[in-house]
Amino acid sequence: MKLRGAISGFGEVAARAHLPGWCTRDNVNISAVHDPVAERRHEAIRLIKSVRVYDDLRLMLDGEAVDFVDIASPPALHARSIRAALEAGAHVLVEKPLCLDFGEFHRLKRLAVEKRRVLMCVHNWKYAPPYAAARRAIEQGRLGEVWSITIDRLRTEPAGAGGAGGKWRTSSASGGGILIDHGWHVFYLMHWLLGGATPFSISARLETPAGCEVDEVARVNILFENGVTAKSHLSWRASSRRTSAKILGALGLMVIEGDRVILSKMDGSTEDLSAPDVAADSYHPAWFGGVAEEFEQAVATGPDSIVARQNLAEAGAAIGMIAAARESATIGGEDVDMPKVT
Repeated sequence: MKLRGAISGFGEVAARAHLPGWCTRDNVNISAVHDPVAERRHEAIRLIKSVRVYDDLRLMLDGEAVDFVDIASPPALHARSIRAALEAGAHVLVEKPLCLDFGEFHRLKRLAVEKRRVLMCVHNWKYAPPYAAARRAIEQGRLGEVWSITIDRLRTEPAGAGGAGGKWRTSSASGGGILIDHGWHVFYLMHWLLGGATPFSISARLETPAGCEVDEVARVNILFENGVTAKSHLSWRASSRRTSAKILGALGLMVIEGDRVILSKMDGSTEDLSAPDVAADSYHPAWFGGVAEEFEQAVATGPDSIVARQNLAEAGAAIGMIAAARESATIGGEDVDMPKVT
């Protein structure tokens, strides 16, 4: 039998990434959509055959016996939506960030355990070909012991600036800010690339320009318990767009610049590890297809599966690093110990 799914929050990321990703899964049927905005409900009707639409999440959960809910609403709504879906007996996949509060993360995690349901976050950058190639190279030992990692995300403005997508990113009430929007990706990628290494301490400086509600620039330094050091520079005020990473190990240096991955070895030789990406827009539906496959696997094997546990470990690391970074920023960028993820 096909899994019956519903989408809560049918904005651009749901319509242009999540829905096309679900359409690649033969065992999944999106049968219902919730969105309080009539225009977005009409868009769902246009894009999905025989879909039923709702303006209230609880009415949808009461009226539809869905197996899972895909939550793609603004971050400030995530926790209450997750709780409602889990209490209705549905598995949950939620857009990043999973939630905004470290304590809330643990409460939602406990509720998922109590209800015996899968709770996972959309960590789609793991399916970006450059980072997947980097992970394979590290696993194969081609860098040797990893010593340091740097991941930078520079943008000239928030994604969706001027549209609905940009509004939540620049609103404190909606859970915006670059540390949430881009930092979450960077932090789960670091945790994943380092094989689940535990972050130990963080120092951070955040910039909230005059007239802005949220942080638009972040500079973060992280020490992991295994001794690996990490850095990240995040900005919505850069002069040009750039996505890059450097991973230094005992046997060489791997540099990711956009779609290119170059491994420079200590003997002076270089290897091009770049992998072609599927041509698409910035919503990357092919990457979400990988997330959908992973979630479907977790639902099939249960909430205790390795896939589900690893995903929540990544989410816990990300929200913990964000909490510690914010605390550090309030005390002048001094080191702050990471809260423990249990």
